[in-house]
Amino acid sequence: MSNAEYTSPAACPACIATPLATDRASRTATDGAQEVHLSLPTIHCAACISGVENGLSRMAGVQDVRVNLTRKRATVRLAAGVDPQTLARQLSDIGYEAQLLDGATLSAGESDRLARDLLMRLGVAGFAMMNIMLLSISVWAGATDATRDLFHWISAAIALPTILFAGQPFFRNAWAALSHARLNMDVPISLALLLATGVSLYETAHGGKHAYFDAAVSLNFFLLAGRFLDQKMRSVARSAATQLAALEVPTALRLNGDDAETVSLGDVAVGDLLLVRPGNRVPVDGVIEAGASELDRAFLTGETDPVPVAIGAEVRAGEVNLTGPLTVRATAVGEDTLLHSLADLVSVAEEAKSKYNSLANRASRIYSPVVHLMALSGFLTWMWLTGGDVRVSIMIAVSLLIITCPCALGLAVPAVSTVASGKLFRAGLLIKHATALERLAEVDEVVFDKTGTLTLGRPTLKGAEGIAPEALALAAALARVSAHPRSVAIADAARALGLPPAPLEEATEYPGLGIEGIVGGRKVRLGRAEWAGDIGAAAPQPTGATLLVVDGGAATPFRFEDTIRPGAQALIAHLAERGLPVTLLSGDTPQAVAHLADQLGITTWRAGMLPHEKAEYLEGRAAAGQRVMMVGDGLNDTAAIATAHVSIAPASALEATRVAADVVLVSPDLSHIADALRIGGRARRRILENFVIAGVYNAISIPIAFLGFATPLAAAIAMSTSSIVVSLNALRTR
Repeated sequence: MSNAEYTSPAACPACIATPLATDRASRTATDGAQEVHLSLPTIHCAACISGVENGLSRMAGVQDVRVNLTRKRATVRLAAGVDPQTLARQLSDIGYEAQLLDGATLSAGESDRLARDLLMRLGVAGFAMMNIMLLSISVWAGATDATRDLFHWISAAIALPTILFAGQPFFRNAWAALSHARLNMDVPISLALLLATGVSLYETAHGGKHAYFDAAVSLNFFLLAGRFLDQKMRSVARSAATQLAALEVPTALRLNGDDAETVSLGDVAVGDLLLVRPGNRVPVDGVIEAGASELDRAFLTGETDPVPVAIGAEVRAGEVNLTGPLTVRATAVGEDTLLHSLADLVSVAEEAKSKYNSLANRASRIYSPVVHLMALSGFLTWMWLTGGDVRVSIMIAVSLLIITCPCALGLAVPAVSTVASGKLFRAGLLIKHATALERLAEVDEVVFDKTGTLTLGRPTLKGAEGIAPEALALAAALARVSAHPRSVAIADAARALGLPPAPLEEATEYPGLGIEGIVGGRKVRLGRAEWAGDIGAAAPQPTGATLLVVDGGAATPFRFEDTIRPGAQALIAHLAERGLPVTLLSGDTPQAVAHLADQLGITTWRAGMLPHEKAEYLEGRAAAGQRVMMVGDGLNDTAAIATAHVSIAPASALEATRVAADVVLVSPDLSHIADALRIGGRARRRILENFVIAGVYNAISIPIAFLGFATPLAAAIAMSTSSIVVSLNALRTR
C-alpha cells in the first residue's frame, strides 16, 4: 500500500527486547536484611500506629517497624528470605489496608521532598533579605560610627546563618563539581556568596562604611527562586518503565489438580497451569487450556472492543479477563513477558530522551569558565594597578562575580517555562518535561494513535432512531445485565430515547458470545452473529456483528461506531495548514482505521501495529531526520511516546503512558494541541531573547565592574535588575 499499510502481528512479541530489571518494593541492606515500604491509606490515629506496629512485630523475621502517620507509610526491616507480600496479608488479616511501595514510588516522593526543601530555603532567604534591607536603609539614610557598626553586626547575625542554610544547594553542587575537577554554574554562585559575605564580615570587623550582607542574601534569594522554578519543571512522578512493570500481577493462582493455591509470581514456571478469574489481570504470557471469556486488551493493542478468546488462544501478561474463568498454561513468565519487553523499550527510549540538552545547559558550559576568568583577571589586574592592595582587588573580583552571576541565565528558561506552562494549563495542557517547550517548537511531523486518542474509545449505537422501539427495548433489557461496552452503548441509546427496558424474566451471559434471556415468555438473544441464531430474512451480517434474535426469527442488527474526540477534525485541519505531515498508527483492524482516516482527512495510516512496531516506526523517522510528535494513550503507545522527539497523552490515558509523555492533555478537546505547538514556538523565541538580554547586560555591566565603578551592592542591584527584565520578558509569552 502506498499511503495506507497493514502490518501483521509479529510471531514472537516477547522477542521485542532484552529483559529489564525493575525496581521492587524492597531493597537489600548490606547485612542481607530487607527494608520494605508499605502504604497504609486507612490509618488515622495513634491507636492505628500501635496496631500496625504490634501486628507486624509478632511476625517471624520482622526486625523493626516504623510507622509514619503523616505520610501514612510504614518502613519494615525484614530478615533475608522473608517474602514481603506476607506483610500486606498480615495487616489485611488484622483490619488494615496495606500496599507495597516500590522504589519508583519512593523516588517520586524524593522529588517532591527536594522541591519542598528548596521552597523552605527560599522562604528563609526572603525573610532574612527583607530584615537586612530594613537595616541597610538606615545605613543609607546616614547612620554613622557606632550606630552603623551595630546595624552591620545585626545584619551579619542574620546573614551568616541564612547564607550557610539557604546556600546549601549551591554549595553542595559546587563541591561535587570541584571534587571531580570540573566546573558548573554553582561554582561561581558559591564563590560570589562566600566572598560577598566574607568581605562584608571583614568590613564590619574593621569598622568599614560599607557591608554587603544585603547583596549576598538577595543574590541567594533570587538564585533559589530560579532553582525552585526549575525543580518544579523537572519533577516527574516516576519512570514510565517502572509504571509498566507495576502492571504486573504480584501473585497467581496455580492449579494443582483440582486445587488452586496462591503463589508469588516468581514461583511460577513455564508450563504451569494458572487460573485467571473474571476481573483479574493475566499474570503471564500463555495459552488458554480451558474456558472461554473476553479480554480487555485495549491498553495493549488499541483494539476498540473486548476480544473473545477460547481454548488455544494466546494471552499476554497485563490483559484483563472480563467475563469467564480461564485456565492458562504459562509460556513466558516474569522478565520474558511482553509487558517487561515493553518496559525495556521505554527505559531505553527515556534514557535517550534525557540526553537532550536544554539551551540553558549548553550555554552554561561556556558561561561558567568565562565568569571565573573574568573575576580572576579583575583581581590580578587590580593587584598590579594598586601595587598589591588585596582589599580593593578582592572587592573588584567579588563585584565581577556578582554582576556576572548567571542568575538571569538561570531564570531565562524556568521563567519562560513557568509562564508558558501556566498558559497551557489554562488551555488544558500540563507540561511535564523541562525541555518539552523547546522540542514542541521543533516538531515537523505528527503521529497519532487511534483508539482513545483521536476517538474516545467508547462505542456508540448508530441509527438508534431507525431501530424498531420494541427491538431496542428488548435489547436494552438484556444489555443492562452486562458490562460489555456494546451493551452499555445499547442501554444508553434506549435511555436517551426514553424507552423503558422490556421486563426481563431471566438472563444468562455467555462470555465472548452474548446474552440470552426470557422476555415475556420469548427466548431472546443479543450477541455475535454466528451465535445469536438464525438470521431469517435479514441480510448476511459480517462476523463480529451484534444481532438481536427473538425466538429464532428475523434478526435486528445493531451497528456501532467509536466517537471522534472533540477537536480532532479542527486539529488535523490546523496541522494541514501548517504543512505538518500527519500519520495514523493503530493496532485496530484496517477497516476501522481506514474509516476514521477518511472521516478526518488523514491520508497516511497503518493498521494492526504492535507496540514495538510503533516504536520502530518513530525510530526510523528520527533516523531520517524528522522530529516527530507522538500523541497516544495506551500501553501499546508507551514505547513510541518515549521514543518520540516530543509526546502528548490525554488525561484518560494509561498511567504509564501519561508518565512517559512530555505533555498531558487534561482538556477533552484535542484542538488544544495546536495551542501547545504555537505556545512552544513562542516560548522558544522568548528563551532566546532572554539569552540575548543576559548577553547585552553582561556586555555593559562587566566593563563597569572591571573598571571599579560597581560596588558589590551595586553589582547585586544590577544582577537583580537583569533578572527582573528577564522575568518581564518571559511574561510576554502570554
